[in-house]
Amino acid sequence: MSLFLQIKAIASRSQQTLLQDVAGAMALFVMLVVGLHLPSFV
Repeated sequence: MSLFLQIKAIASRSQQTLLQDVAGAMALFVMLVVGLHLPSFV
């Protein structure tokens, strides 16, 4: 249970940074999907 409490504490302390990290991860995922589908458009 200690690991869960540590993760919860980290998430509550750095909520703004966490949201930015999620947005960055989503952007990377979109670029990956577009990059993988790009050869089918050519």
